[in-house]
Amino acid sequence: MFALSAGLAASPALAVTEAQANAAVPAAATLASTQTEPAEQAASGDAPPNDIVVIGTRRTDRTLTNSPSPVDVISSAELTSQPSANMIDALKNIVPSFYVGQNSISDASTFVRSPSLRGLSGDQVLVMLNGKRYNRSALVQVYGGSDTGLGRGAQGPDISAIPALAIGSLQVLREGATAQYGSDAIAGVLNYGLREDQGIELVGRTGQYYAGDGESYQIAGNVGFKRAFGFINVTGEYTDEGQTSRGVTRPSAANFANNFPALANQLPNYPLPVQIWGNSPSHGYKAVVNAALNVTDSSKIYFFGNYAHNEGNQSFNYRAPVSSTAVDSTGVVRNQGANGAFNNTFFLTACPTGNATCPAGGFVRDGNTFRFGQLYPAGFTPRFVGKTEELYGVLGYKGTAGKFSYDVSGTLARNTLSLSMYNSANFSYGPQTQTSFEFGDLIQSEVNLNADFTYAADLGLASPLTISAGGEYRKETYEQTAGDPQSYGAGPYSVAQQLYTQTAPGVYAFSGTTAAQGVGASGYAGTSPGTAGKFSQENFGAYIGLETDITDALTVGAAGRYEHYNTFGNAWVGKVNALYKLVEGFSVRGSFGTGFHAPSPGQSNVSIVTTSFNNGVAFQSGTYPTNTAVAQYYGASTLSPEKSTNYGLGFILEPMRAMTITVDGYQINLRDRIGLTSPFIVTAADLAAQPALLPVGVGGQVQYFTNGFRTRTRGVDVVATYRTRVSEAQLNFSLAYNYNKTKVTGYDARVVSVAQLIDAENLAPKHRVVFNTGLTLGNLGFTVRENYYSSWTSAQDYGQTNGVANQTFGDKFTTDIELNYTFAKHFTLAVGAQNFLDEKPDRLNATSTVQLYPLTGGTSDGQVYARNGGPFGFNGGFYYTRLRVKY
Repeated sequence: MFALSAGLAASPALAVTEAQANAAVPAAATLASTQTEPAEQAASGDAPPNDIVVIGTRRTDRTLTNSPSPVDVISSAELTSQPSANMIDALKNIVPSFYVGQNSISDASTFVRSPSLRGLSGDQVLVMLNGKRYNRSALVQVYGGSDTGLGRGAQGPDISAIPALAIGSLQVLREGATAQYGSDAIAGVLNYGLREDQGIELVGRTGQYYAGDGESYQIAGNVGFKRAFGFINVTGEYTDEGQTSRGVTRPSAANFANNFPALANQLPNYPLPVQIWGNSPSHGYKAVVNAALNVTDSSKIYFFGNYAHNEGNQSFNYRAPVSSTAVDSTGVVRNQGANGAFNNTFFLTACPTGNATCPAGGFVRDGNTFRFGQLYPAGFTPRFVGKTEELYGVLGYKGTAGKFSYDVSGTLARNTLSLSMYNSANFSYGPQTQTSFEFGDLIQSEVNLNADFTYAADLGLASPLTISAGGEYRKETYEQTAGDPQSYGAGPYSVAQQLYTQTAPGVYAFSGTTAAQGVGASGYAGTSPGTAGKFSQENFGAYIGLETDITDALTVGAAGRYEHYNTFGNAWVGKVNALYKLVEGFSVRGSFGTGFHAPSPGQSNVSIVTTSFNNGVAFQSGTYPTNTAVAQYYGASTLSPEKSTNYGLGFILEPMRAMTITVDGYQINLRDRIGLTSPFIVTAADLAAQPALLPVGVGGQVQYFTNGFRTRTRGVDVVATYRTRVSEAQLNFSLAYNYNKTKVTGYDARVVSVAQLIDAENLAPKHRVVFNTGLTLGNLGFTVRENYYSSWTSAQDYGQTNGVANQTFGDKFTTDIELNYTFAKHFTLAVGAQNFLDEKPDRLNATSTVQLYPLTGGTSDGQVYARNGGPFGFNGGFYYTRLRVKY
C-alpha cells in the first residue's frame, strides 16, 4: 500500500533523478503496494515503487528506513486501482489519517470538498506537484455544520483536479514542514510526483452502487515519449458520475401528494424524494503535461501543467407550497410549514395617481394578484450548479555543477468556481422573478517565484554536509465578480405592501400590509457590485537548511525560515530532526519544529449569503469580511496567522527480511486557529442599528472569520509491511493504523459554540485501520482491503446536551475486494467491489433535537443517515469493472 520515510531539508525543490530513484536500497526496506501488479508490468521492468524519498530532504540517498521523518509512499498502481476517479476519495481509502465528508447538500462545499490530515484542516496541509506549491481553490469553506467539519473556514487546494493516471507516486510527509516549505505545511505535505516514463496506457472503468444508482464512467489515457534530449508525458481523463439518493421524501411532500394527487407528478424529482441526500451528478475532464528538455548533460529546462474542468449539479432543500402536519415517532403532532413566500399574496394594482386616499407607493386590494403557487404549484427545489476550472503551470531550469545544484522556477495558477442556480426565485420580485440566476465567479490567482540551491560540503563526517538555501516570492489574489442583479437584489416586494380597499368610487381606506419578502435568490445570494472586487496578498521568504550523518548511526538535520507578508508582518520558524540507528534493523527518530498558516486573502474578504434551514424552517445566513461594518458590529477584528509547534518521536524496525514496521507518535499544538464564529442571530434592533444587515434580515444569522481557539492534537501512526512467496504465489501484506485525538485547549466562548468544540474533537474517528492483502499468481491477481472506523459524532447537525453529543455513531468495518487478470500481455481486466458487504453508517436516532416521522421514515427534511456521510459515506456498496491496456 504505502511506506514510511522522509528526511529534513529546507528547500521546497525536490530533485531526484529517475536514475537515482532506480538505485534504491534493497526491496526488504521497500513498502510495496499490495495492489497486485499485472504480469506484463513486471515483465516490462515497471516495478513497484521503490523507497527513495524526494520529499522533505535535499539529499538524494534518503530511503524509507533511514529517514528522520515519517512519509507515506503511495504508488501509481495504488492510486489508479481505486474505484473512484476523485483524488480526494482515493486518498480517503488509502491514508488512515486523511478524512473528508461526503457533503451531500452543502452549498459550494459539495463541489469543492475540504479534507483533513491528522485532524487539521485542508489549508494546514501543503500540496505540491513535482515539489512545487499547488494553488488554493477559489472556495473558502464557509458552509456551516458538520459537512465542512474539520475544514470549516479553510481555503485549501482542490486535489480532485489531479488525474491519478498522471502520478508516478505520491509521498505524504506526515509532520510539520513550514520551515522547509513555507506557510500551510503544519499537518504535513502531499507531494505528487508526475510520470516521466515512456509508453501508452489506457484505462476504462464503469460501475454503480448496489442500490442501482450512481452510475460512474471513467476514461483515462497516458502517453509518454522519452529520448536523450528529454521527455514529454501527457495524461487526459474524462469522468461522468451519476446521482445517488439515500434519503426519503419530506412529510410535507408526502402530505401534498396525498392531498393533491393531480399535482403529485409536479413535485420536484418525482417519484424520487423532493430533495436528494446523496452524491450530486457531475462530469468533467482533467489533463496533465510533464516535460523536460536537456540543455546540457547536467541541466535542463522543465515544464509541467494541470488543467481541469468539472460541472456538478446539486439538489437544495425543498420549498413546500402549503402547510400540513405529521406525527413524529414519539406521537407528537408537528407542523410541516409552507415556505413563507407561498403564504403571501402579491397585489399588482398600484394606487391611482393623485388619489389622496390611496397614496403613491400603495396598492389596491383587489383580484389582480399573484401567488408563487402559480409559478410552482407543487413547490420547488432549487438546483445549484457549480463549474470548477483549474489552470496551473510551472516553468523552471535546474541542474548540477559538481557538488552544487540549483533550481529556479516560476508558477502561474488560477482556480475558478462559477456558481448558478435554476428552479428558484427571488421572492422580493414577485411575478417579475427570474427562475435561473448567475451568482458570479470566485477566482483564486497565484504567482510563485522560487530559487533553490544546495551544496554538499565534505567535512570529514560520515556523509557530506548538505547545505541548502533559497528564496521564494508569492502573490495570491482572491476575486469575487458580481452576479446578475436579481441574484442579490432587493425587488419591489422587499418591503411590505401598503394595501387600500376601495370603499366608494375614487375613495380608498387603508386595509393592512403584506409580508416583506426576502432578497436575493432563494437558496444562495449572488455577489453584489458592492462586495465584488480583487484582494491581494504578497510575501517573500528565505530559508537555510543543514543535513548530514555525523556518524554511520546518527543522522541530523536543521532548517530555519523567515517570511514577510505585506498584510500582517513577519514570521520566523525552525525545525530540527534526527535519526539514530541503535542496532542493525532498529532505529529511533524524532523531530521538533514550529510553523504557521497565513490567513489567505479569501478568508479575510469572502462575502456570501445563503439560505439555510433549521428543522425545515428557512433563514438567511451571511458570512462577512472582518473589515465590514456588519462583522465589526458583532466584534470582528483583523485576522492574524495561526501558529504551531510540532513534536514527533518514533522508531523503525526491520525484524526480518522483507518486513518493516514503523511507529511514529506526534503532537501538534496550534494557536490562534482561524475559523468561522458561531452564528449571531439578527434582531429587529440589530437591523435598525445596522441597515447593511438587510440581505440577512430579522431572524437571519451572521458569521465572520476569527482567530477563535487553540487545539492540541496527539496521535500515533503505525505501518507494517511484509512480502513473501508461497510456492508460485507472491503475497504482500500491509497494515496501517492511525490514532488521532484533538483537544480544544482554549477558546473564545463568544464566537465558538459547544457543538463546534465537540465536533473539533470527535467528528473524525479517533481510530482508523487499513489492512491490505495482495496475492499474485501468474497472470491472476487478488486484493482484499479491510477498513475499520471507530465511533464519531456530529453535534453541529444533530445537537448536544450539556457538552455531550445527542448521538454517537458506532464503529464500522468495510471490505473492498478486486480480482484482476492479465491476458494477451498488454490487457488487464479487473472486477471489484468497494464496501463489498454494503455497510452504512448508523441511522439517525430520534432525540431532543431530531424528530423522525413514521410517515416517511426520516426527518422533516428527509434525512435517514448523517448528512455528512461520516468517514466512509452512506451510499453503500459499489461494484465496478476496469480494463487497462498498456504498451
